[in-house]
Amino acid sequence: MTRDDRTVNLALVQMACTADKGENVDKAEDRIAQAARSGAQIICLQEVFNTLYPCQTEDHAHFDLAEEIPGPTSTRLQQLAKAHQVVIVCSIFERRAPGLYHNTALTFDTDGELVGFYRKMHIPDDPNYYEKFYFTPGDLGFTVAKTRHAVLGVGVCWDQWYPEAARLFALRGAEILLYPTAIGWLHAEKDAFGTTQHDAWQTSMRAHAIANGLYVGAANRVGVEDGIEFWGQSFIANPNGTLLALGSPAEEQIVMAACELGAIDVVRTHWPFLRDRRVDAYGELTARFLN
Repeated sequence: MTRDDRTVNLALVQMACTADKGENVDKAEDRIAQAARSGAQIICLQEVFNTLYPCQTEDHAHFDLAEEIPGPTSTRLQQLAKAHQVVIVCSIFERRAPGLYHNTALTFDTDGELVGFYRKMHIPDDPNYYEKFYFTPGDLGFTVAKTRHAVLGVGVCWDQWYPEAARLFALRGAEILLYPTAIGWLHAEKDAFGTTQHDAWQTSMRAHAIANGLYVGAANRVGVEDGIEFWGQSFIANPNGTLLALGSPAEEQIVMAACELGAIDVVRTHWPFLRDRRVDAYGELTARFLN
């Protein structure tokens, strides 16, 4: 058996949003086309890319932003994936049933087939991030998307802080972890905590890459929306945790890097964390807390 020699070009779309849903989708379509022309094979959009981030307040009117799946936004992305023959990953505000809403990540393969369907599992509730008001926790588990180019584990924003989630994606065969994201600074906190918060965010995901021996990409938005200054800086890290590409803190960008998937086996045989796991000893991880 020879080592995997696949190289996949990954692109993260980092953009600012407006209150005009159609305008946001048009912009995403343009960026997808640009990325495809530049050789991207997998393209990841940011969290709820077609709207302003809706969770800064608890406002029932914001439920009108949600869509059924399939719906107008998901159908358009499906068509774009097929037209450009690329894999597209996105997060949208899903209306599942009356009174039941999710933050849902979709993955469309190069032929437009929906091959990944994941509902955000970890739902925050913090100042300006009142997501529990809108989103029901996911009930599908940590599913992976088997695409033409790679196996993807797709979490959404708050999911990216949890090593348990990253591990379960990896154990299901993920070669690349992708995290559509909407994270930034609250205006009153930036000076005191901004650097520390950003460093923790990036470090947490680079640690997922190292601990699981795979690639990680986080697509974040930019711009100021009410009380949040989104910090951009979308990035791609390799299985050693090394940054391959890093976006601007303020500019709209397409952040791209080549992912050599053969490196996964090389790194995992040099750092055999999966081999040495004590699977017989981790049962207590399902406890809320141990005294």
